[in-house]
Amino acid sequence: MTSAPPLEPLDRDLWIATRPLPLIVGDVGTRMSVVRLGQELLLHSPVALDAATREALDAQGRVRWVVGPSKVHHLYLGDYASAYPDAELCATPGLPEKRRDLHFDCVLDDSRRDKWGDALRFELFGGAPGINELVFFHPASRSLLLSDLAFNVTREGRNRARLFHWLVGATGRFGPHRIVRAAIRDRTAARRSLERILSWDFERVIVTHGEVLERDGHARMQQAFAYL
Repeated sequence: MTSAPPLEPLDRDLWIATRPLPLIVGDVGTRMSVVRLGQELLLHSPVALDAATREALDAQGRVRWVVGPSKVHHLYLGDYASAYPDAELCATPGLPEKRRDLHFDCVLDDSRRDKWGDALRFELFGGAPGINELVFFHPASRSLLLSDLAFNVTREGRNRARLFHWLVGATGRFGPHRIVRAAIRDRTAARRSLERILSWDFERVIVTHGEVLERDGHARMQQAFAYL
């Protein structure tokens, strides 16, 4: 993945931080989304915290919430909890049991859907308890924030995990790859979540792995999960 600035603006009050993520299968890349609510920042799926990233964040507002949006995306939460002790550390259900070394201030289950009111919505995607991904919607920028539910590994983009992406069926398509599909055990619950997600008026889809989908996100999301 090519080098990227500490924070890249996508829209008003919305930034991304794109970083390498070298794993045994190759560098799959990762991405943090930063949403500013008032003068406070929410960090979705944090990337590694270095001095440049921290300086860029502090220039945009006060880090108030740090979110582990799935049971898979949690590697750097501890670094942010240490750097921003006054921030609220939020988790998807099941993550506190997995990361007992961390103290979480809130679990974002269905009872907390109104935590940020209309400024930021979220849906716990049902039927995939091994992932328990929280899907976020930022109405002001019409952006959907994903973790692993959909990859967008384009054939033209930089790809340092070619074999892995090819084996799981992620190359050249937007949507869930084979491992994610296998993780969805209850399609009825997944369809209910998808219906709520598709009720949102989004255009952009920010994926954690692959390229940001700037246009036609709603239609592409509907098409990608039509198999449910």
